[in-house]
Amino acid sequence: MRKNVLMMSLLACLVLVSSCASKKDLEDCRQNNLKLIDSNKEAYMNLQQSREQLAAANARVTSLEEQLAQSKAAYERLQQSLDKSLVNSSQSNVSIEKLVDQINESNQYIRHLTDLKTKSDSLNMALTNKLTRSLSREELKDVDVQVLKGVVYISLADNMLYKSGSYEISERAAETLSKIAKIINDYQDYDVLIEGNTDDVPISRPNIRNNWDLSCLRASSVVQALQNDYGVDPKRLTAGGRGEYNPLMSNDTQVGKQRNRRTQIIITPKLEEFLELIDEAPED
Repeated sequence: MRKNVLMMSLLACLVLVSSCASKKDLEDCRQNNLKLIDSNKEAYMNLQQSREQLAAANARVTSLEEQLAQSKAAYERLQQSLDKSLVNSSQSNVSIEKLVDQINESNQYIRHLTDLKTKSDSLNMALTNKLTRSLSREELKDVDVQVLKGVVYISLADNMLYKSGSYEISERAAETLSKIAKIINDYQDYDVLIEGNTDDVPISRPNIRNNWDLSCLRASSVVQALQNDYGVDPKRLTAGGRGEYNPLMSNDTQVGKQRNRRTQIIITPKLEEFLELIDEAPED
């Protein structure tokens, strides 16, 4: 009996000791488990953070690759543009050299024109001065001499040149025409245009239908007088009429009509010289 009680007491002690040991182990396990859970959470958070950092790094790598591709494309375009610029620059240099040659050629042509104009102006002034000095004061009342744009204009009043209402040369005009003819013969490099002009008063006479006829006949009379009476080479002479359509003044007054009734002797450089000058002109 006593032995049984002792055994039971010992068993109870063992159970009690065992129970105490189990609670401590359980608590230790629980604490360890909590630590593991915290460690797991921290590891998970670290993993997520690492994934995010990896994704950001991948994005940066992708962006850098795109920028690199764009840079390569820009470099290729720049290189192509540079190559094209070098080609264009070479072509431009050729064009500039050609342009410089054309400018030099044009400058030479301009200098040539200037020299000719200076020479022409000098001759024209000499011709004009010589002509005006040869005319008397009375003749200068009916003769007007001008130089316009390198051309000498000698305007003769019709009442001095022709008989009234006619195209026949008057005796009064003979001396004046002889002086003009002498000047024309002294300047062999000039051509001479005789131009008849009238007022607007209609005329109708035998063989003269209108002012066109009258102006042409008067110019022709002067041309033939210069040729036949004063020895001017007819190859240098041209006769033309402008009728009433080239007035100097209005035909509403008698003074205006008198000014418009005139014959002009126009002395110009030979046409062949102008044509040769045109042939020498540089191309555009």
